[in-house]
Amino acid sequence: MEIELILSFLTASVLLALMPGPDNIFVLTESLTKGQKNGVAISFGLGIGVLVHTLAAATGLSIIIQQSAIAFTVIKYLGAIYLFYLAFQATKENNVTIDFNSSETTVKKGVLPLLKKGFLMNVLNPKVSLFFIAFLPQFISPNGINVTVQMIILGLIFMTQAIIVFSSIAMLAGKLTKYVNSQAFWKITKWSKIVVLTVLGITLALSEK
Repeated sequence: MEIELILSFLTASVLLALMPGPDNIFVLTESLTKGQKNGVAISFGLGIGVLVHTLAAATGLSIIIQQSAIAFTVIKYLGAIYLFYLAFQATKENNVTIDFNSSETTVKKGVLPLLKKGFLMNVLNPKVSLFFIAFLPQFISPNGINVTVQMIILGLIFMTQAIIVFSSIAMLAGKLTKYVNSQAFWKITKWSKIVVLTVLGITLALSEK
């Protein structure tokens, strides 16, 4: 693999990760409502989900999803249902209180559930699989090592940069909580998150192959 291809892939990947989208918007809202540690944990879950799509693209599963309307529809609706579930769960959240002597909020949750949340949100979005099968081959060297190995390497690079970018967003957003310790802010943020998740779910459900 030529270094020029790797650098161009890394540049494109970082730019894509920084663009407003479901993943970084969710990390941002989650970090604002529950603190940066929650956002960072979800960022790792989203990043790990990249490995599934990379392996799918490398082994041809993404081609099946792309060519099969039934497979695409099933995975698409599973992803939409999960987003609606997250929106429903958000309606039951209580207002967050900030301890000015701590960088953490009073809302605490284990790391594994947060990793799982980010992982499922990424894996259950079929557009990510379609994105990888369209994106990765552009940076494959015909004269390099095995194509499958190249795609896996690129996927690992994409995963690493995504975790770094999303975690940075989470940490920056988390620091804002000490400035917004007001009930009105949390009420607006809570319902904004519900709206965002619902819109994302509807958009995914109505998306065409």
